[in-house]
Amino acid sequence: MRNRLDQGGLIDRGQPLTFRFNGRQLTGYAGDTLASALLANDVHFVSRSIKLRRPRGLMGQGPEEPNALLQLGRGAAMLADQRATQVMLTDGMEARSINGTPSLRFDLISALGLGSKLMPVGFYYKTFMGPKGWWERYERLIRPIAGMGLVPEGPDPDRYEKRDLHCGVLIAGGGPAGLAAAVRLGQAGVDVVLAHQDSRFGGSLLASRAMLDGQPASDWVATQVATLSALPNVRLLPSTTVFGHYDQHFLGAVERVTEQQPDAPIRERFWKIRCQQLILAAGAIERPIAFPNNDRPGIMTASAVRTYLNRYAVCPGRNAVVFTNNDSAYATALALADAGAKVTVADSRPTPSDAAETARAAGISVRPGQLVCGTQGRQRIAKVTLRPAHDVAAGQDTLPCDLLAVSGGWNPSVHLHSHARGQLTWREDLASFVPADDLSNVTSIGAMAGTFGIGAAVAEGYAAADDILTTRQGGATPAAPANGPDIEGEEPGPLNLKPLWRVHGTGPAFVDMQNDVKASDVELALREGYRSIEHVKRYSVLGFGTDQGKLGNILGLGIVGELTGLHPAEIGTTTYRPAWTPVTFGALVGQDTGELFEPIRRTPLHNWHVQAGAVFEDVGQWKRARYYPRPGEDMDAAVARECLATRDGVGVLDYSTLGKIDIQGPDAVTLLERVYTNNWQKLAIGRCRYGLMLDENGMVLDDGVTARLGDTHYLMYTSTGGAARVMGWLEQWLQTEWPDLDVHLTSVTDAWATLSLAGPKSRALLDALGTDIDLSAEAMAFMSVRTGTVCGIPARVQRVSFTGELSFEVSVSADYAPGLWQQVMRVGKAYGATPYGTEAMHVLRAEKGFIIVGQDTDGSISPLDLGMGGLVSERKDCLGRRSLARSELQRADRPNWIGLKPLDPTAVVPEGAQLVGEPGTPTSTAMQGWVTSSYQAPRLGHAFALGFVNAGRARTGEVLHAWDVDAGRIPLEIVSPIQYDPEGARQNV
Repeated sequence: MRNRLDQGGLIDRGQPLTFRFNGRQLTGYAGDTLASALLANDVHFVSRSIKLRRPRGLMGQGPEEPNALLQLGRGAAMLADQRATQVMLTDGMEARSINGTPSLRFDLISALGLGSKLMPVGFYYKTFMGPKGWWERYERLIRPIAGMGLVPEGPDPDRYEKRDLHCGVLIAGGGPAGLAAAVRLGQAGVDVVLAHQDSRFGGSLLASRAMLDGQPASDWVATQVATLSALPNVRLLPSTTVFGHYDQHFLGAVERVTEQQPDAPIRERFWKIRCQQLILAAGAIERPIAFPNNDRPGIMTASAVRTYLNRYAVCPGRNAVVFTNNDSAYATALALADAGAKVTVADSRPTPSDAAETARAAGISVRPGQLVCGTQGRQRIAKVTLRPAHDVAAGQDTLPCDLLAVSGGWNPSVHLHSHARGQLTWREDLASFVPADDLSNVTSIGAMAGTFGIGAAVAEGYAAADDILTTRQGGATPAAPANGPDIEGEEPGPLNLKPLWRVHGTGPAFVDMQNDVKASDVELALREGYRSIEHVKRYSVLGFGTDQGKLGNILGLGIVGELTGLHPAEIGTTTYRPAWTPVTFGALVGQDTGELFEPIRRTPLHNWHVQAGAVFEDVGQWKRARYYPRPGEDMDAAVARECLATRDGVGVLDYSTLGKIDIQGPDAVTLLERVYTNNWQKLAIGRCRYGLMLDENGMVLDDGVTARLGDTHYLMYTSTGGAARVMGWLEQWLQTEWPDLDVHLTSVTDAWATLSLAGPKSRALLDALGTDIDLSAEAMAFMSVRTGTVCGIPARVQRVSFTGELSFEVSVSADYAPGLWQQVMRVGKAYGATPYGTEAMHVLRAEKGFIIVGQDTDGSISPLDLGMGGLVSERKDCLGRRSLARSELQRADRPNWIGLKPLDPTAVVPEGAQLVGEPGTPTSTAMQGWVTSSYQAPRLGHAFALGFVNAGRARTGEVLHAWDVDAGRIPLEIVSPIQYDPEGARQNV
């Protein structure tokens, strides 16, 4: 390890680790990141840029790293787009670069760089536009060289987990400020969660040479962490990135579990955190300066160099130049000199600061008023060119070097504050934005708030904690103020900063390394007429992708300010959006994958259906019997038999999947009045009523029958697939808009199993089973509900029909359902009892013209379109009713619900088919409507379909044509949707 120092660092030299990079075997130590291990082995050149394929090296030391996005592993476990700076080294790790054909060092596609002037930003918007039809040819050339990673080969073998977490205070960031706040709050008994994106707490202290209370900074950190670990009310989450801040103190965080526990059964854990108060201590990121050829391997931020030196004992170069416009980079210069490197500091400021004098005293060459105006080197920097800052035409000086450390100032990491729409304030002394104090119960501290320096950050952490304790104690002052550590040798912050955004010269000056955005590209965006920083971002792709502008956005903003003459505060910022750093889909999905992606729900009668040879279909989450084929039957034959058995005897359906919501309370009927279109005030106990539910736009949301069981007790039935949606819809209104209503909802879908007996012999069969309910037409009219026993089992019986036949729906406790079903089938043999599935149910209801929400409706269908305007009461208001008055929904040519009878009685039209006019007429190509349901209808004796036709109810008898790829045009006559027993005599018998 050529660049490894003989001593120092926070690595475990007793635990060497081997790894491979681009096929080459290398060695590191436990505690290394992949990045520090590469640098220890003198590997700077790690990737090529996405567009121009320029050589790129490690530039940062954390989530800001724009270049070292590597591929880890092989096969299904392969990970793409992994920042080497955030990947902890493990034994046997295999990493490789992506953009290199055939290899990283010898990349044929890098020839694109020769034509970079022909590929400015936005060229892709203006190129590849012709000749017409050539885009697919271009795409075949572009696709293989685009992107920043390879898709894994096969399903992800790793496991993930999702967990909810509630706490009193969440602290995002475990640097000096975050640690201080956590200790103060934890010792006061507050329920605290401290999340830190690094594998070790400490933040900037891990790279500091300062002494705190007479001990190294890293030891002081260890003491604070030990204190927190001993507190039962504190949860420590190292290796956990808080990536998003949402409404009402809800935050998302991903914990890289195997980083702390290599043998853990899960790789990552997604924390959904809800806190009462939030402290943001996310730190700050050092920004670069845009100067010609500032992207060569070996050019790094000064803080990254200092981190590799002090935390990982790696000296990235032996002949270094430090280019800065502020005091903070001098700590890096001193650290390099102490590591034995030759160091020259080019300081853009004309007057040296005290930090510069300290560096000179250490034997470092300091050149005030000097700018880096160019670099040389192919796959690593070899020389820098300096010139005076005040005179562009002055003579230039070239220095040999193998490392260039750059500091253009610091950008507080304001993302988490801005995610929640917090405002930002410009700080002239930092030339950057800091969070405004405008979010309730949210406090920003430390470098994120623009507070640099260990002592000041710790003090701010204590102060934030004391403010929270004061609030929690009703205004009482905390018992005693916290004392900060005694600090010696503290490194300077970005003091005496003089803003420097860009150095002019020959060669591309990159603003956004990850997306190959140059200063000239930003300039071009302005010349093209873009003025809003959001538009400049989108045209230039500045801050796109996984980078999210961590290094380049403020730099680009400064350049826009220089070019337009506007102050950065006037320009504003682009929108900060979650995620702060990339989040794996695996973490977001957690355990909800494979068989657990969506729960499989089975009715209490499922095993009987399986034994009966049923073919199942998925309806929502339910497994429902679609049909019961007998030997030699296909689906059509089985469905026809089931339909005719229902017409002639008794069809038996497992109806348990219908959504069931128990509604109780004095205001139950008021709720029904508000959510259904029809009237409910006069519904008698023991009666049922069909209801139509609309969304705010007046479109059909769901439908179903609701029964009144008592004075203030109702049972609402919903569609199978809509049960959860309707429950959520009702709860939303009750909790947010109608909290004054005294009504309670309980989902009882799984508690009750329902058997539907349909057919002319259903009454006789139910009597034969034994019941104390009077089933006569006089005692139990259509749309009635009764409670009693069936086969000695407590039951609720409703006389409703979705088939057009005499029907009874028997609901019993789920545990009794299998025994009752078996009795029905045993006793029912004498009555022709036949189980039928969902396919026959669909056919039977279609013959009666009944809709199925979700199949015949799609969110754009109103009750007026369905011909159900009569169900919309004019004597009351309800959700969606006022929307029906919109002119769009009153148009005479709106699609109408109609029936379609093929002129060929055997022709079953494909569902979804478009309907057009007669061939050769003006309407032969214009869509006149569409088909939603289509079947061979056994009770009708011919094929039949349902659908929508523009102004269809006024066009009865007209012939339209459906188009099928195989059958060609199928002529259809527009008829009434109700074709079977339109008078309802069979269901009312």
